[in-house]
Amino acid sequence: MPNLLVSRALPDAVMQALAAEFEVIVRPTTQPMSEDEAANALMAYDAVLPTLGDGFTAAAIGRVAEPRCKILANFGVGYNHIDVGAAVAKGITVTNTPGAVTDATADIAMTLILMAARRAGEGERLVRSGAWEGWHPVQMLGLHIGGKTVGIIGMGRIGKAIARRCQAGFGMDVVFHNRSMVADVGVPARQLGSLTEVMAAADVVVIAVPGSPETHHMIDGAALSAMQPHAYLVNISRGDVVDEAALITVLEAGQIAGAGLDVYEREPHVPDALLALDNVVLLPHLGTNAQEVRSHMGMMALANLLAFFGGDVVPNKV
Repeated sequence: MPNLLVSRALPDAVMQALAAEFEVIVRPTTQPMSEDEAANALMAYDAVLPTLGDGFTAAAIGRVAEPRCKILANFGVGYNHIDVGAAVAKGITVTNTPGAVTDATADIAMTLILMAARRAGEGERLVRSGAWEGWHPVQMLGLHIGGKTVGIIGMGRIGKAIARRCQAGFGMDVVFHNRSMVADVGVPARQLGSLTEVMAAADVVVIAVPGSPETHHMIDGAALSAMQPHAYLVNISRGDVVDEAALITVLEAGQIAGAGLDVYEREPHVPDALLALDNVVLLPHLGTNAQEVRSHMGMMALANLLAFFGGDVVPNKV
């Protein structure tokens, strides 16, 4: 029976299913693996099930001449914590769990859109503080999103799910930027010629691209400066897709109305400047945090592992 390192404990049903097929070792922490741990794991285990932030960098992988580990079965669709090129060069297969996270992540995008535009986080803090003096006609006026324009950056599975919710649920016009042409979004939508055009056209901009070196700081000061003063930025992708310092600058200057963030550039660190801003909704990376979704992700990772060790075609090879 192959041995398998699970970098952080998964839902009970998943752990039981894994234990039926593998000799499972679970790290006794909720913190991500360091580069040292990652390198050691590649030498000590037949397989590793990594999670967000684990340090399977080129440097860590490069330290292992002949890895015992032959598969990194990532838990999650995003795998920017794994240097896939370095892994493949060492004969290590990398898999992920696409599809399982789509609807849950799109739902969090909608949560952030509504919370930011309707100032829900600010309002809840007001009530909890005991300072609320009661309803009045101009209390905490926000942005009504019905009929407005949403700009989606990245029209993959999650981008399309967000587009469906915005267009069908709220009657929003959908514009988007994508590095390749998208023939069918599933709802009426217009692909604009550049990132800047989308940023300028939208009342709400939602970032839904994968994290990668190519998308690092894709949303920089210039992109943010193209946004309208009443517009909101929502990020449910990866934290480093947005230049956090540039975002803080435009928020503090009132160049945009606000932001809704589920991810951060140096998680779990959140800059004090963001914490101090009332017009920012801050969530602790809740994108896939539904019991059913996390269980589905785990079972997809298990399916990848079983296919690999069974000599079958791996269903979700990166």
